[in-house]
Amino acid sequence: MSAAKHYLTDPTHAVLSNLNSLTLTNPSLLLDAQNKIVYRNPSSISNLQNVSVVCGGGSGHEPGFAGFVGDGLLTACVAGTIFASPGAEQVRTCLQYRLPSESKGILVVATNYTGDVLNFGMGVEKARALEKKVEMVVVGDDVGVGRERGGKVGRRGLSGTALVVKVVGALAEQGVGLEDCARVGHLVVNNLVSLGASLSRVHVPGRGIEEAKEEEERLGPGLVEIGMGIHNEPGCEKVKTDLPGLVKIMLGQMLDQSDKDRAYVKVEKTDETVLLINNFGGVSNLELGAITNEVVIQLENNYGLKPRRIVQGTLFGSLDGPGFIVSILKLADTGLGPGKSLLELIDAPANAIGWPKCVTAETWEKNYKPPPQRAEETEHETKPSNLKIDPTKLRKTLEPALKKLIDAEAEVTKYDSVIGDGDCGIGLKRGAEAILKVLPSISSDDAMMAFAKICPTVENNMDGTSGALYAIFLNSLASNLRAQDTSSSTPVTTEIWAKALAMSIGGLGKYTPAQPGDRTLMDALVPFVEVLQKTGNTTEAAKAAKIGTDKTKGMKASLGRSVYVGGTGFEEVPDPGAYGLSIFLSGIADAL
Repeated sequence: MSAAKHYLTDPTHAVLSNLNSLTLTNPSLLLDAQNKIVYRNPSSISNLQNVSVVCGGGSGHEPGFAGFVGDGLLTACVAGTIFASPGAEQVRTCLQYRLPSESKGILVVATNYTGDVLNFGMGVEKARALEKKVEMVVVGDDVGVGRERGGKVGRRGLSGTALVVKVVGALAEQGVGLEDCARVGHLVVNNLVSLGASLSRVHVPGRGIEEAKEEEERLGPGLVEIGMGIHNEPGCEKVKTDLPGLVKIMLGQMLDQSDKDRAYVKVEKTDETVLLINNFGGVSNLELGAITNEVVIQLENNYGLKPRRIVQGTLFGSLDGPGFIVSILKLADTGLGPGKSLLELIDAPANAIGWPKCVTAETWEKNYKPPPQRAEETEHETKPSNLKIDPTKLRKTLEPALKKLIDAEAEVTKYDSVIGDGDCGIGLKRGAEAILKVLPSISSDDAMMAFAKICPTVENNMDGTSGALYAIFLNSLASNLRAQDTSSSTPVTTEIWAKALAMSIGGLGKYTPAQPGDRTLMDALVPFVEVLQKTGNTTEAAKAAKIGTDKTKGMKASLGRSVYVGGTGFEEVPDPGAYGLSIFLSGIADAL
């Protein structure tokens, strides 16, 4: 059973303390604690013009991603809370302020989880708007969820991410340009297959012992789960077998070309490969070595493969999870000539504590000078508009709706625990509480001034997928309202709101393929906007949102983490994101 006792019970303190420890064990690193960014001291970088490589994601995967910051790997890492992606504003701050200004480009590497793609994508777009040269590589290497079940989501990002950042980090260190770094990053992803397995769920610091017992009972004694995700998600099947039997099943899913649903990469006997055996965090070194041994034996005996390199250790963890991931990289031609093959790039020196090699003595002894202080933006300047609202009415409308959403947290969490990872209710509550705090400060009758308060509040207090979606939508809504601005004072009518809302749904399409029927918050949002446009009646629109939410019961998810959750629980509960939004919209309708 995964540990229900921890030395730290406050997950926020645990994350920040861990990030700060990296600056103690590697003195060439710096920490922006407010934004949870670990980055290289500019005075430790030999060539400031080299491409900067940035990665990140939820905490709990240590030593990835922050442990990979250092020479030959990452320039910076942006961390989220446990198993939740960092916010887009954290990413923007990193790209704008925490990288060498002389850098000729920035390569962002993100794992293929909805929150990571949305938040890093939004941060990239913000950086591009500031004329930064940025490319993004999304890592999807999991085969546990096949093409049919994965659908629009695609492959999840697993421990193959470590190999991707190792390769692109080595290229950047050699002065290779941004386009080639990004191209080779995609090349690695397209030649990667990974699969995880675990004996039980992980336990997050701060959660109760009884909850840990319930998690253990969900898997059952004597069973191992294949396809287990790094965020504690259930896998694709549960089996009762020994280690050789488990490895046989796993390698079959990774390499069997007759399995068209999972045959993502064709690996033949003549191909050269790199093997990574990654510890979730709770497997002893003794057992991990035995696992590596069994994998290598079966690769040679059953597939005629002898990996050129074998990397073993905890590179991309899942807290205290008693599981492991097998990753196989097929070595392909980078087209960059001598010294820049995939194998040479993996062999290239790396000076970071997360890669299986000690930090050099030279790094310890060198006296690094701190970087010069730079003035940074603390607030985004907002251009006034002629769009007018009644601030008192706005506060009286939003306050009861936000309180209804806060009161619904337990129910939303219960639904999300059935079909997801249980963090949706907490995220919505955190955002609603933060907005409540800023409502009294909204006194201007300029609609844009209200958005100037609310948008950054959502960005800075709601993380994960929901936070990214709401932040993108609200920023788009503000932009689409401004598009209806005139040269004279204009009250914001229901018609103006409805038009801006409809345009903003289109804006979301740039970052997510979600549509009604995919079992997401769009099942509530789209009906609300459509009815509001047709009738101008908020009450009727809220009813449509509730009907759309109710329809998600029994609806198979096409997007989000719930895609990977099997069983029959989804048939009994609505989508938690849609349900939470419906509660909020009904609160607005009641207050008007």
